Amino acid sequence: MPEAWGRLRRHVPLAPFTWFRVGGVADYVFEPSSIQGLQAFMKAKPVPGPYIPLGAGSNVLIRDGRLKGCVLFLPPDCGTITQPAPDRLEAGAKVLDKKLAKVACEKGLGGLEFLYTIPGTLGGALRMNAGAFGSDIAHVLVSATIMTPEGEIHRLPAADLGFAYRQCGLPEGTLFLSGQVKVSPQPPEEIRQVIDGLSAQRRSSQPSGRTGGSTFKNPLPQKAWELIDKAGMRGAQVGQAEMSHHHCNFMINKGGARACDLEALGENVRKAVQKTSGVALTWEIVRLGSHV
Repeated sequence: MPEAWGRLRRHVPLAPFTWFRVGGVADYVFEPSSIQGLQAFMKAKPVPGPYIPLGAGSNVLIRDGRLKGCVLFLPPDCGTITQPAPDRLEAGAKVLDKKLAKVACEKGLGGLEFLYTIPGTLGGALRMNAGAFGSDIAHVLVSATIMTPEGEIHRLPAADLGFAYRQCGLPEGTLFLSGQVKVSPQPPEEIRQVIDGLSAQRRSSQPSGRTGGSTFKNPLPQKAWELIDKAGMRGAQVGQAEMSHHHCNFMINKGGARACDLEALGENVRKAVQKTSGVALTWEIVRLGSHV
């Protein structure tokens, strides 16, 4: 593989790249030097797949064993923010959601305040239609630039992404490179007040630390946390994995949990909710890899 494409490593421990700080070893990790390097790599496919994009690792649970294939990080040129029009911002998929909201605030551009409370990158938000406090990425997205598994680059309008609750309709293996979002001019101090209010709500209602965000999707119109609470699983533990007392749809690594502890806890919760409410909860956290 040409060095100009980027850096390719073998047998890379993945725990440092996830918020849970757990996980096994990837066969390969590729860190491209540029979008062009990533495109060349995807066209050539010099190592066995599957090819798995990884952003901030905020909603990912990587199992303790081998992760077959190649983990892909985005290149530096996916980390920029520009303003192509007075009511538009263009952000690379590597940009943190919080940073995008902060830059918009500094520019006096409203509409993205909810992103300040969402951990992770814009690419991850696009992949799962992330949302909070009554809004989601589908409400603000104008278009996205994607790379197909074959290395082809396309610009797609938001309507073509097949957004639904906490999901995107594009095929697995699609890589998001950037997104263009709509914004509206507002006084920065007003935007900051909204951000401060949402941040305070998040701090008061959600735990911090080694967590992966919401563990299960809400089975609309019901809320997952209410079903978990009803099933008596608030504070439930497996080893050092715990369903938070603060918000029982959040799973926490209290310090020494393994991925298998966290996944077993989640499955215990699913079984308890199924028994008490007859609802089959769906994982919102993405689980990757094998147990051995």
